[in-house]
Amino acid sequence: MSADFEQNVRNKYKEITKTLIDKNTSITTMESITSGQIASLITDTEGASAILKGAFVTYSNEAKIMQGVPAEVIEKYGVYSEEVAIFMAMECRKAYSADIGIGITGSAGNVDPANNDSVPGEVYFAIDCDKKTRSFKAELPPMETRLMYKLAAADLVADRLLELLPKINSKFQ
Repeated sequence: MSADFEQNVRNKYKEITKTLIDKNTSITTMESITSGQIASLITDTEGASAILKGAFVTYSNEAKIMQGVPAEVIEKYGVYSEEVAIFMAMECRKAYSADIGIGITGSAGNVDPANNDSVPGEVYFAIDCDKKTRSFKAELPPMETRLMYKLAAADLVADRLLELLPKINSKFQ
């Protein structure tokens, strides 16, 4: 992946942020694998404070639990699961009373020593909005750096957000 890829991801988030501002639609994130990269990309566009309500970086299992992901869900499905991503999206949206909640979890280029269910490159994310929660699973190829993993995962979310945003005519809530 190259500087062109990074710029492409940044351009997508610029479009997302401007669209959210134009539609007066708020967003929040609960991020694990991306470690706040999505919130950072959103705030790279001037005026983002009008739509980004806040964000959680929940890198550890304990942090996810503290922000509302049930420990039982993590125990049953594993921290790297569609179910955990769904709770992350719902709980952050609820915590900030935002129109859109993004939850993302996964394992970057190595096996997580704290969670034996990790599969390097496996990403789960969910988008909670419009009284629906959509969840997704993706596989990332091996990357050279942690930043590239974060950008690649953020890119997956951007593509799905860009598909949803044209359907927004007014605030979700």
